[in-house]
Amino acid sequence: MTERSSKPRKPAPASARVKIRRRPARGSYDLNLVRSIFDDALLCHVAFVDGGNPVVLPTLHVRIGDELLLHGARQNRMMNEVAAGAPVCVEATVIDSLVLGRSVLQNSVNYRSAVVMGEGRAVEDPDEVLPRMHALIDKLAPGRLPFLRPLTDAELRSVLLVSVPITEASAKLRTGDAGDAAADRSRPVWAGQLPLRVVAGAPIPDDHVPADMPVPGHLVGWGEERSGV
Repeated sequence: MTERSSKPRKPAPASARVKIRRRPARGSYDLNLVRSIFDDALLCHVAFVDGGNPVVLPTLHVRIGDELLLHGARQNRMMNEVAAGAPVCVEATVIDSLVLGRSVLQNSVNYRSAVVMGEGRAVEDPDEVLPRMHALIDKLAPGRLPFLRPLTDAELRSVLLVSVPITEASAKLRTGDAGDAAADRSRPVWAGQLPLRVVAGAPIPDDHVPADMPVPGHLVGWGEERSGV
């Protein structure tokens, strides 16, 4: 009897739409990886069809469990299309480093990207909307929520919140150095990686902040945990 391998099998693509075809070795269908990329990315891009034309728009997002939450005004055409169940593709990318090689074609970037495809749904129950709006603030500026005025009923009614399930998804990554040809490695050219991360500058108060009001602690250390500092 042939002994079966105990090596865990890699997840298969949920559908042909999210299958990685170009450089499949860089692809992954691990939903934990997809979740982490959307968590690390501050911005996502939403692709949909509007009046027969392809449209891609950037927006803020937050992930809760296995759903991506997008929010906008109720008059927003993108939000209304997605809330109505139109097919949608949501993408996020995190650039980790510049990859610098010794020839023109060997200059690239190391990155983590994720794509989710599917249909969205409008989140209408106020008991669902409020915690999801709070989660978005917690993602952008952790620790800020307790200082803010609560949302009013009118404000909640003005917002359209859309949920897109993270079920049909894939991720793609590039890591490592440039793939220089052996003949180029002796060239007197510096090659390697230039790491990149999001860095916050000094907070700039608006005109209505009292001159003696200190910068809150949740802004002083913004981004340190995200960047691994």
